Amino acid sequence: MTDKVHLGHRARKRFGQNFLNDDMIIDKIVTAIDPKPSDNLVEIGPGLGAITEPVVDLSGHLTVVELDKDLAERLVKHPFMGPKLTVHQGDAMKFDFSSLIKGDEKLKIFGNLPYNVSTPLLFHLFEFADHVEHMHFMLQKEVVKRMVAGPDSKAFGRLSVMTQYYCHAMPVIDVPPECFKPAPKVDSAVIRLIPKKPEQRTAKSTKILNTVCLEAFNQRRKTLRNSLSNLLSTDELAQLGIDASKRAENLSLAQFIEIANWIYDNKQ
Repeated sequence: MTDKVHLGHRARKRFGQNFLNDDMIIDKIVTAIDPKPSDNLVEIGPGLGAITEPVVDLSGHLTVVELDKDLAERLVKHPFMGPKLTVHQGDAMKFDFSSLIKGDEKLKIFGNLPYNVSTPLLFHLFEFADHVEHMHFMLQKEVVKRMVAGPDSKAFGRLSVMTQYYCHAMPVIDVPPECFKPAPKVDSAVIRLIPKKPEQRTAKSTKILNTVCLEAFNQRRKTLRNSLSNLLSTDELAQLGIDASKRAENLSLAQFIEIANWIYDNKQ
């Protein structure tokens, strides 16, 4: 049997469920979120409510998106939290977070993201950046390292570029496996993401920027001359002042944006 029972619920491997149960870590996460009654708060994957409960105590109301039907029903029927929660049972990767906006009020999103879908879920959330004040997520520590990595490091990749294009990203706290039931086989960490203002995001097409990153990092040991050959030539890279003998990890965020904008202007 691969599933583990915790508080009467069997953790489901297919949903990547690991339930946080360390009070000190929970307190630190809640402090980072800093929930207030006036906030429009959204939790992704509340699970058994370890973070949900202290947040809703401080805020009075919380919207949650939970994939697991049993856990969603459990939250709806919870004697204390239930009346304070708006529960959306479904896949966060398909959820329209802009539907939760009230007036010009921005969302504060948080959650313990399943490790098996964390990257595509982050990319989905970036699409709503203009509607978000800040986000706090528990992720695999290696994913957090990649999100905050700078150029000239092995951790720097597409996730680094796209995260830093949309957001200011800061690690908050490391979370060891023993803080969960069942304990995952990896270390975790919490990251704080503050979306940048629209005028700070200067790519003419985020789709092209993402394509440039995919091509550049797909075979990261290749030089740009080879990895970007489907998109632009060595001469065209030279026009942008970019050395074609360098690798993707040697470029800055600004250079990736410059390449994407050049392609937008010249190859459409």
